[in-house]
Amino acid sequence: MAGKVMLHYFNGRGKMESIRWLLTVAEVEFDEIYLTTREQYEKLLSDGALMFQQVPMVEIDGMKLVQTKAILNYIAEKYNLHGKDLKDRVMINMYSEGIFDLMEMIMMLPFKADAKLEPIKSKAKDRYLPVFEKALSGPIYLVGGKLSCADVQLLECTLMLEEKFPEILGEFPNVKAFQGRMTQIPAISRFLLPGSKRKPQPDETYVKTIMEVFKINIPLS
Repeated sequence: MAGKVMLHYFNGRGKMESIRWLLTVAEVEFDEIYLTTREQYEKLLSDGALMFQQVPMVEIDGMKLVQTKAILNYIAEKYNLHGKDLKDRVMINMYSEGIFDLMEMIMMLPFKADAKLEPIKSKAKDRYLPVFEKALSGPIYLVGGKLSCADVQLLECTLMLEEKFPEILGEFPNVKAFQGRMTQIPAISRFLLPGSKRKPQPDETYVKTIMEVFKINIPLS
């Protein structure tokens, strides 16, 4: 019998946060081992645990999985969060790719000395949110009338956007209503409570740890 799912990453959001979200919605218990030193990272490398010398790394079902999208796809497939057929899955994947493009812009802000918020806000309002506003003009969920990983990722993304731009969903009532519905799902409601395994916004300690572990070379993909 496989043991509890184990996550190897920093004590912060980054690209592991979407994995935490999806495991939570699938109601899969997990533990975490936080990278805090260069030595821990080098041990993972010497053990052959990191295929491309990158984290996140997730131990699940006797495997050590790397590459964020591959991990998310595995979880989504295993827990029926990836659509009913090939056409559903490609739509889910297209939505997810767009969501990740937007979230990555926000994730990288703490690592940029000249970080500017306005370009992110403009792209969110002009390129990304209109897509989801249209997709949610009738359906409860993005694809196939059922909950998928893309829905979970969109919720995570909207919450990240509101942390930076509190009024940004004002022009997107369908997305805002979707957000409200999603937060009523019991597993998500619990995840949003203080004391859950959801991570706060990145702080200086998180950034400093990553830069020290990777010697300023930050392979987060």
